[in-house]
Amino acid sequence: MNTVYYEDCIEGMRTRLETNQIDLIIADPPFGIDFHKMGTQYHRKPDYVVQGYSEIPAAEYAEFTYNWLKEGQRVLKETGSCYIISGWNNLKDVLNAIEAVQLTVMNHIIWKYQFGVFTKRKFVTSHYHILFTVKNPKKYVFTKIEHYPEDVWIINRPYSPGKEKNSTKLPEVLIEKIIRYSSEEQALVLDPFMGNGTTAVSCIKTNRNYIGFELNPDCQKIIEREITEAKSASKMQKDKILELKSQKSLTQFLKP
Repeated sequence: MNTVYYEDCIEGMRTRLETNQIDLIIADPPFGIDFHKMGTQYHRKPDYVVQGYSEIPAAEYAEFTYNWLKEGQRVLKETGSCYIISGWNNLKDVLNAIEAVQLTVMNHIIWKYQFGVFTKRKFVTSHYHILFTVKNPKKYVFTKIEHYPEDVWIINRPYSPGKEKNSTKLPEVLIEKIIRYSSEEQALVLDPFMGNGTTAVSCIKTNRNYIGFELNPDCQKIIEREITEAKSASKMQKDKILELKSQKSLTQFLKP
């Protein structure tokens, strides 16, 4: 637990993970489009985008999606859930793979963010799809952390100017929301495409355990940096809570 392996997630899941081991999967797989050619549209400076990102050719996307989801379904507990983040380009391949591996779609969540790529002859795309799927629709964990949980989430993308990062970075608030809804404390969360380490950071902040895979070895320094910073912040927060509890206990003890 609490380890990131820098290897292919399909082979990694086959050799490292047992059947029915994982409580929650959060997956942001390659979209089958070339993000490196979209740097100017996303206002990214290439100097701050880590190299080594591997895209999946469109012709291989259906097979790739089926293969990693098949292993994901195997390692998932009966009470587990799998959230898959997808663009619209290859969404049909994702939906077909979900059905083929016998996961059940509970919700089709729309994540609306604050900007999209400028277009001239079609509508600007400013959302992603998040497919909330479960292994057993009668047993999955779901904690209703909001009174009226809607399936449209308006969450801004994070900005990290001057900070090296992977091609795309998910908001921590988005990942934490998924974690809190679909797992309990000390649960084991799998991220097959760790990227910038956001899932690991969110697990540290929410008292969950994580395991992840990342094919790009150039991401290792970024992931390790993010995990180190998250652990440090978590320790400071815990120390502060203990200090406040100690002060409260002392105050009560000194009352006449």
